[in-house]
Amino acid sequence: MLFDKCKTMSPERIQAIPIPDFPVVEPDGNLVKLILQTFETSKIDLENGDIIVIASKVVSLAENRIVSATDVEPSEKALEIASKNNFDPIHVELAIRESVDILRTEGVLITETPSGLICNFSGVDKSNAPEGKYLLLPSNPDSSASQYLKSLMNSTGKKLAIIISDTQGRPWRKGSVNLAIGCAGIAPFKYNKGKKDLYGRVLERSTVCQIDEIAMLAEPLMGQAGKRVPVVIVRGYAYSASEETARDINRPKHEDLFR
Repeated sequence: MLFDKCKTMSPERIQAIPIPDFPVVEPDGNLVKLILQTFETSKIDLENGDIIVIASKVVSLAENRIVSATDVEPSEKALEIASKNNFDPIHVELAIRESVDILRTEGVLITETPSGLICNFSGVDKSNAPEGKYLLLPSNPDSSASQYLKSLMNSTGKKLAIIISDTQGRPWRKGSVNLAIGCAGIAPFKYNKGKKDLYGRVLERSTVCQIDEIAMLAEPLMGQAGKRVPVVIVRGYAYSASEETARDINRPKHEDLFR
């Protein structure tokens, strides 16, 4: 069975299917209902084993993780960081509020979020948000993914998996990539330890973050700016579920070489 144990990618074909013309998600909107409606209008039928990759911004909108600039009074700390870097003080204040630790404030604002992500400005963003508004990351992406998975499986009768993705930078390479910040129904990792390489040598260690790979596969179809493709179906990838979540991807402090 596909979900009994972890397998490798399909040797034949993996498909990434964009869901175009997705409606604008309003605060407190029913995201699952919108996804199902868009599948229907696009004449796309879900299949067992489909992985649904959802952009974090529409999750944030549906969960009303949106803040108006007029409701934010920057603190002295936020004003100091903003002044020395020519940052937006409201953006800085929200990043501070959404963090549990501030790691760097010179030229960037690198923080740790309550879900364990290390990212710029705590993932707070103004792009794809209404004028004068800021979008915060989902407060618990793994929990959100679990709720959406349960609703979608109940509605469709299909065995599915959910990945919530966000575009983030990396400390050792230029440019942003799509990463998984939440998942449900799929193990975040694929373990190759014990398998043999091309020359028959047994691998002693090899852990692949497969949900990041899948999120990156979906990103070119999602794009940036106004493409209105926040949902992509990935089909043909063999996977299994596990007790681990996307939060387990984050390295603990004692393993983080960049702190």
